[in-house]
Amino acid sequence: MSDVVEKSTMDEFDQHISEVDKENSYDEMQIQVLEGLEAVRKRPGMYIGSTGSKGLHHLVYEIVTNSIDEALAGFCTEINVELLSNNIVKVTDNGRGIPTGIHPTEGVSAATVVYTVLHAGGKFGGGGYKVAGGLHGVGASVVNALSEWLEIEVKDGTNIHFQHFDRGNYDEELKIVGQTSETGTMVTFKPDNQIFEESVEYEYTTLLKMLREQAFLNAGVRIVFTDRRKEEVVSEVLHYEGGIRQFVEHIHKTKGLDPLTSEVIYVAGQKDDATAEVALQYNDSYNELILSFANNVHTPDGGTHEIGFKNALTKVINEYGKKFGLLKDGEKLLGDDVREGLTAIISVKMTNCEFEGQTKGRLGNPEIKPLVESIVQEKLLNFLEENPSIARAIFDKSVQAQKAREAAKKARELTRRKSALESASLPGKLADCAERNPEFTEIYIVEGDSAGGSAKEGRNRKYQAILPLWGKMLNVEKARIDRVYGNEKLMPVVTALGTSIGEDFDVTKLRYGKVIIMADADVDGSHIRTLLLTFFFRFMKPLISEGHVYIAQPPLFKVSRGKQARYAYSDPERDIYISELAGEAGNKVDVQRYKGLGEMDPEQLWDTTMNPETRIMIKISLEDAMEADETFTILMGDKVQPRREFIEANASYVKDLDI
Repeated sequence: MSDVVEKSTMDEFDQHISEVDKENSYDEMQIQVLEGLEAVRKRPGMYIGSTGSKGLHHLVYEIVTNSIDEALAGFCTEINVELLSNNIVKVTDNGRGIPTGIHPTEGVSAATVVYTVLHAGGKFGGGGYKVAGGLHGVGASVVNALSEWLEIEVKDGTNIHFQHFDRGNYDEELKIVGQTSETGTMVTFKPDNQIFEESVEYEYTTLLKMLREQAFLNAGVRIVFTDRRKEEVVSEVLHYEGGIRQFVEHIHKTKGLDPLTSEVIYVAGQKDDATAEVALQYNDSYNELILSFANNVHTPDGGTHEIGFKNALTKVINEYGKKFGLLKDGEKLLGDDVREGLTAIISVKMTNCEFEGQTKGRLGNPEIKPLVESIVQEKLLNFLEENPSIARAIFDKSVQAQKAREAAKKARELTRRKSALESASLPGKLADCAERNPEFTEIYIVEGDSAGGSAKEGRNRKYQAILPLWGKMLNVEKARIDRVYGNEKLMPVVTALGTSIGEDFDVTKLRYGKVIIMADADVDGSHIRTLLLTFFFRFMKPLISEGHVYIAQPPLFKVSRGKQARYAYSDPERDIYISELAGEAGNKVDVQRYKGLGEMDPEQLWDTTMNPETRIMIKISLEDAMEADETFTILMGDKVQPRREFIEANASYVKDLDI
């Protein structure tokens, strides 16, 4: 691990987190009831986001968050998360244990209230917690309502208490089942397959990523994650004394990025009940990655804490350049310049978080912006002055980014002038469609001229446009934006879509509502898809985030007998069709393996891959921007070892996933 930067500051932060008034009682008097639990099973999506895989995994997050809050309050040091057979989940902590006394207004135990009443808990003004995570504070009761069954076991230092629930209901109250000198809470639950629309199956890697993130954000907490669903038990201990500094190191290691400097810079501070900490390090890439959190909740849309950090970072780098004569009068580095190649983690904790936006992904607390700004401005500048070699490396990288930005500006202006002089600004190989309303149009970006020819003949000319690509594309993961402008492979795509790229990108100018990548179902086709997706991700990200990008799924086989034909998209589907067409007499069946799109005639390509009534497409989404960012960097970066490890780890998914 890197040397500790600003160790005294880290010690002050840790001390503040643990300095909770432990005499401030946490009992049944601190559990406040705000409303009932009637609507959860009827409208689960309102409480956990969806009834798909995301909502299923969110159940675990809600229970773990309760244990994390105990750790933040200074009462829990270890959390055990276990996946058992039949997809049962068990979460155990060594915190204080949920209060078991009779609630003053509800007439049942406080633990029963927590698990049966929405918005009941120690996080709603009862004084149980100064800082608490959880996006909506509905955790325990919602998990209970959406589980086939749930059991709680509470140790209060004297007795062991137990209660069983069925789909949120209970026959017996909390009861004493034994004695103990230990404290803590154990929650065991089985998600209800009546609620979740997809297979009720937890993904180990998804939960591991979430738990590792929580361990990074809460330095010192020990999380043990064990998967007991198979004969071979898998277990991992997640324990990071370095907190978010090790988070930055982990990101660079997994993405195969070389840090620009040996140290992760760490700054932290507090004001009243609010604390903020920032860890940052530059690397050899051209991309920035800023992950921000508020009370351990990821804020993908940023917010006041992220704005404060960005403002301060830009100011500090410019102040450093002026102070040491590295910037001339009037010269100024912009935010994009100073953030090129930056990985940063911002974590703030406060009494009440205000989340904004449609997905509650943005922090709105106005008091956090000046806090983060002042911490970064003062302590980062001091660090740079005390570490001139690190400061100079960061400054020089920012200057190189500035030069590239200016080169990109010139290239962009040259491209604009060239387009204005040309009689037709659309690419010559583009076969456009008649419809002009993007709500009804789609463009197929097709690999190769032969496939492009079939697609042009087989398409519906009213609303389907075809743009053939040829030759090897530029890998934008290894290139700055100035190399993109004028690139003969990429600029036809940009021109056809009409949105421009980078800082000029404007999704309202998109000419086609669906952008469909159609490539062969082989290694070369997969490479083309990855290159295009990397390009969209880096320079036209709203195309993906707003749901405009799709991947066409051409069939792998044609299975036929006489005039009967079936198209198969996988080996098992091929075998099923062979059996169906062969019949009990075992008639001869012809199987054609498509090596490329060009092998299909226009009619076949329309029937299998382009007809909206029969085609299969994958819609590309960015639900997890960090995971997508990591994947693109691994697949398209310079480092061979991380790419090999990624492919080996994901080899079993190749038949199902082409990206």
